[in-house]
This record gives sequence, C-alpha cells and structure tokens, in this order.
Amino acid sequence: MGFFRTVAALISMALMVLGVVAAFAVFGLGVWWAVRYFNAGDVTGGIIVLIGAVFVPWPLFGIFHLAGSFFGMLAVYESTVEPGADLTDATLEVADLEVADLTDATLEVADLQGADLFGAILQGADLTDADLTGAHLGVADLQGADLTYAKLSGAKLSGADLTDADLSNAHLTDADLSNAHLTDANLTGANLQGAWLIGANLQGAWLIGANLTDANLTNANLQGANLTDANLQGANLTDANLEGANLEGANLTDADLEVADLEVADLEVVDLEVVDLEGADLEGAYLLGANLTNANLEDANLINANLTGANLFSANLSNANLTDANLTDADLTDAVLLGANLIGANLTDAELIGANLTGATLTGATLTGATMPDGETLDGVLDE
Repeated sequence: MGFFRTVAALISMALMVLGVVAAFAVFGLGVWWAVRYFNAGDVTGGIIVLIGAVFVPWPLFGIFHLAGSFFGMLAVYESTVEPGADLTDATLEVADLEVADLTDATLEVADLQGADLFGAILQGADLTDADLTGAHLGVADLQGADLTYAKLSGAKLSGADLTDADLSNAHLTDADLSNAHLTDANLTGANLQGAWLIGANLQGAWLIGANLTDANLTNANLQGANLTDANLQGANLTDANLEGANLEGANLTDADLEVADLEVADLEVVDLEVVDLEGADLEGAYLLGANLTNANLEDANLINANLTGANLFSANLSNANLTDANLTDADLTDAVLLGANLIGANLTDAELIGANLTGATLTGATLTGATMPDGETLDGVLDE
C-alpha cells in the first residue's frame, strides 16, 4: 500500500471514530445540562437543552462522516488507478486522471465523460464500449489500446499515440485528433464525421467503411492506408499524403484534394465528382471507372495513370500531365484540356466531343476509335 493511500485510509478511519465520539459527547453534555436546569426548577430551559442534545449531534456526526468518506474515496482511488487495475463499468465522470498510469487496465464500459486523461498512460488498456465523450486525452499513450465501440465524440486526442490501437466502430464525431499517431490503427467502420485529423499520421491505418464526412485531413499522412468504401464526402485532404492508399469504392464527392499525393493510389470506381485535385500527384494511380465529373485536375500529375472507363465529363485538365496515361474508353465530353500533355497517352475509344484541346500535346497518342471534339472518329497513333 502506497504512502498516500495509507495516510488517506488512516485519516478516514480517524474522522469516522471522531464523529461517533463527538456525537455521544455532545449528547451526554446536553443531557447533563438539561438535568441541571430541571434541578434548578427551570423546566423550559431544561427541555430546550434536551432537544438540542438530541438533534445537534446528528449534523456533527454527518460532517465528520462526510469528511471521512472523502478521504476513504481517495484511498480507494489510489488503490484502483494503477497499472492493470480492473475498473470495469466504473463511474469516473469528470475524474482527474492526468498522467495516471493505467497500463493494461480494464476500463470496459467505464463512464469517463469529460475526464482529464491528459498525458495518461493507457498502453494495452481495454476501453471497449467506454464512454469518453468530451474527455481530454491530449498526448496520452494509447498504443495497442482496445477502443472498440468506444464513445469519443468531441474528445481531445491532439498528439495522442494510438499506434496499433483498435478503434473499430468507435464514435469519433468532431473529435480533435490533430497530430495524433495512428500508424497501423484499426478504424474500420469508425465514425469520424467532422473530426480534426490535421497533420495526423495514419500510415498503414485501416479505415474500411469509415465515415469521414467533412473531416479535416489537411497534411495528414495516409500513405498505404486502406480506405476501401470509406465516406470522404466534403473532406479536406489538402496536401495529404495518400501514396499507395486503397480508396476503392470510396466516396470523395466535394472533397478537397488540392496538391495531395495520390501516387500509385487505388481509386477504382471512386466517386470524385466536383472534387478539387488541382496540382495533385496521381502518377501511376489506378482510376479505373472512377467518376471525375466536373473535377478540377488542373496542373495534376497523371503520368502513367490508369483512367480506363473513367468519367471525366466537363473535368478541368488544363496543363495536366497525362503522359502515357491510359484513357481507354474514357468519357472526356466537354472536358477542358488546355495545354494538357497527352504524349503517348492511350485514348482508344475515348469520347472527346466538345472537349477543348487548345494547346494540348498529343504526340504519340493512340486515338483508335476515339471521337474527337468535332465528332470525327480517328484511327491509329498521332505522329505530331
């Protein structure tokens, strides 16, 4: 037993005993004075003193009892908040657990709403279905922690270390995860709507089916992350690193991917309608069947990108680099390709009716079966 715990327990017991002693002492003194009044013939005074002797000890006892209970709680707190502690279903709402060591602790279904866990050590802790709504977990160590189905809406996790943590199906709406470390974390099915992930490291993280609607992922590292079927509608991915990320089936409608790095990313059948990809690096990206209707791809790097069957209706590809890109069967109707580089691109069976190719370079491009802006169908490779 720690020194603090021992002192708290001793004070608690002493106060409880003092409460009993004080109550009996006041009662005895009151009876003695009442007898004196009666002996002196003052019945009224004796009755008043006797009533006081009966009722005054109880509040006195209550005060000592409450004080004793307080120190008793401190003793219990000190004994339970420790590595490996079992706090299943515990009520710790608004508790001060700053820098507490709860390594491998069991906090399943615990109520930690608004709790202060700043800098706390929760490595390997079990927080399954725990309620951490509005909790402060800034720079907390949650490596390998189990946060499955945990409620973290509005929680502050800025700078927290969640490496290898399991956050599958967790509720993280409007949570602050700025600069958090989420390398290899499991966020499958997690709700991150409106969450702040600015500068967060999500390298290799699993975000399959996650809801990232309106989330802010500016400058986030999502290299190699799995975002299959994730909802990124309206998300801000400006300058985000998505190199090698799997975005197959993801919804990126109205998302901002300006100057994002999507090199070798898998964007098959992804909805990128009206998405801002200005200056984005999509070299070698897999965009088979992707919907890029009205998307802004100005100055984008699409070298060796696979856009087979992609819908680029009214897309802005001004000054985009599409060298050796595969645009077979792509729909480029009314697309803007001002100054675009299409050297060596494969435009077999592509639809270019109404497209603006002013200043575009098509040297070595394959145009077999392609329908040009004027409706003419070409055949073969363009020499110049």
